[in-house]
Amino acid sequence: MKSVPIWIVAVALWLAQPAFADPSAVTTYHYDNLRTGWNANETVLTPANVRRGSFGRLGVVTLDEQVDAQPLYVPGVTIGGTAHNVVYVATEGNTVYAIDAESGAVLNSRKLGQPVSKAATPLAPSPAPAMTTCRNSGDRIGIAGTPVIDTASQTLYAVAYMLERKKPVYRLYALALDTLADRVSPALVAATQTLNDNTTSFSFDASSTRQRAGLALANGNVYAAFTSFCDYSADKARGWVLGWQANTLTPLTGGRLLNSRATAPKNYFLTTVWMSGSGIAADDSGNLFFVTGNSASDGTTYSPPDNLPQSVVKLSGELTTVRDYFTPFTMPTLEKQDQDFGSGGVMLLPAQSGAMPNLATAAGKAGTLYLMNRDSMGHYVSGGPDAVPFSTQIGRCWCGQSYYQGADGVGRVISSGGSVAAVWKIATDGGQPSLVKESGSSALPTGQDSGFFTTVSSNGTQANSQIVWAVTRPVRNSKPPLMYLYAIDPSSLSGGQSATLFSAMAGTWPHTFANTNTVPLVANGRVYVASYKKLVMFGLGASPAKTASLAGLADDVEPVEADAGTGHVLYGTVVGIGTVSVKLRTRAKKLVTVDTRAAEAAHLAARPVVGGALMVRGDYDARGVLKAESTMRAKPSPDLWEADR
Repeated sequence: MKSVPIWIVAVALWLAQPAFADPSAVTTYHYDNLRTGWNANETVLTPANVRRGSFGRLGVVTLDEQVDAQPLYVPGVTIGGTAHNVVYVATEGNTVYAIDAESGAVLNSRKLGQPVSKAATPLAPSPAPAMTTCRNSGDRIGIAGTPVIDTASQTLYAVAYMLERKKPVYRLYALALDTLADRVSPALVAATQTLNDNTTSFSFDASSTRQRAGLALANGNVYAAFTSFCDYSADKARGWVLGWQANTLTPLTGGRLLNSRATAPKNYFLTTVWMSGSGIAADDSGNLFFVTGNSASDGTTYSPPDNLPQSVVKLSGELTTVRDYFTPFTMPTLEKQDQDFGSGGVMLLPAQSGAMPNLATAAGKAGTLYLMNRDSMGHYVSGGPDAVPFSTQIGRCWCGQSYYQGADGVGRVISSGGSVAAVWKIATDGGQPSLVKESGSSALPTGQDSGFFTTVSSNGTQANSQIVWAVTRPVRNSKPPLMYLYAIDPSSLSGGQSATLFSAMAGTWPHTFANTNTVPLVANGRVYVASYKKLVMFGLGASPAKTASLAGLADDVEPVEADAGTGHVLYGTVVGIGTVSVKLRTRAKKLVTVDTRAAEAAHLAARPVVGGALMVRGDYDARGVLKAESTMRAKPSPDLWEADR
């Protein structure tokens, strides 16, 4: 039996159920294609009632695997003959769940295929055969990028990573919201492009490529961006932005390869899109926006438009034309020090007053938040200064910004670099737009890499209705590693600091080397946090004792085994850099010389930076020199390092 085309389904459902235009639906990463993270339709939760004793944990739903994707929400979906408000959760087990938003009952679920074991992702080549795979994931990799929903056709789109005939592949699915059945046959993700020598073809390689950024639905198409596994297989892993027609899943012919150079030093390419899970953004004209990470570490391969590392890119909806871009003037340093601009996403601001109405923000590992003009992004200015309206430091950022408009009609940007959620008022009356800091939260006890993600709920622009929600990353030495939900009142200030309304345990995360990039979902008086094998629901009328308890959160946290392999593992801070070696100071204050030649030859050496932290794997020689098979960036604090061995 042939599948019914989605456009026919969409027309029929539009005629039958016009209520699906409900603005309370959350159908994409960070709430909208601008990626503002703002739910302006929240009439239940207010700063007055979100407090311990009246607000807290209502229930916990057990899932099959770790969740890296943001949950989504659609009201009024008819399942089994009854209308439900539904939360959709996609897991790394390749399972999509439809969960009743009030009761927590699992209404439907579907496993799309066998997820890929972390052991099947890129391994270190010789001379380091014992090196493990990329640690920045759970044990299984399935659906990582946040799906996207089209309420008109009642279709959820998701990209799943799975084993077929013992080989990793990606498939794009179009699932019915009620049954989770296929609308059309899943599409195998594939692409080929000619490199800039006009003779060499390069093909998408699923075995070396990771799908992490949230999907986008725009221009009648579904878009997905791709990155690497810890920069491994840098000769094969290059950034892609691909698209498919939403109604048929027919691939767009103009899939964009982000590094089309035919050659590079040490055969090292990359320029990928990961953004800590942030979604590809899209403006009202259908242009796509995203941020790229590093390319070759010597900083010499930057060559727009063939290679645009460390950049915010504006791409045409048909994926054929780079229409604009911004690259910080510090790009060569970012490349050499592996300070990815692409560790954070790009947020497009709604139209502002003044001479530059179309603005955007982005920040990365270096911690600089840039305010850009989307109509003239600034390109690259060698030596600086950057041709952007404004920039400021917010703290190192594996994070993304949020936005809301206050009762005074002025927009605000929420940054969350470092450990603080800060509120910045947008100033447009002085010529060049800028950001003026209004307040900041107390330092939140977040772990792993710096930064976290926020969302904002409000009743339109009504005064005293705004709440900033944040989920912090776990601190590694906590047992179990706990994630916390925070509610912050940006309008309640004391000495320039925003008041914390509420905080509580919201989940666990045993894979502490795999960053949590959790985005809280706020919808219809509830807050939902997805973590390791759990969806936790918060709302009014909760028991304070239940909220404070670990019950239901940590009952199935599994111990994570240390990496297999021979040799020693050592953590330390770089205190000196030689031609073929680095000197580390260990947590015990001992100085160790590390010979990096074998790691460099295997393309498994992280670029050392004095003051930065490294993990080194290898064996000691008779002189006490550690001969490195590989080196990898480590977390900045010794408190976050694992045990040496």
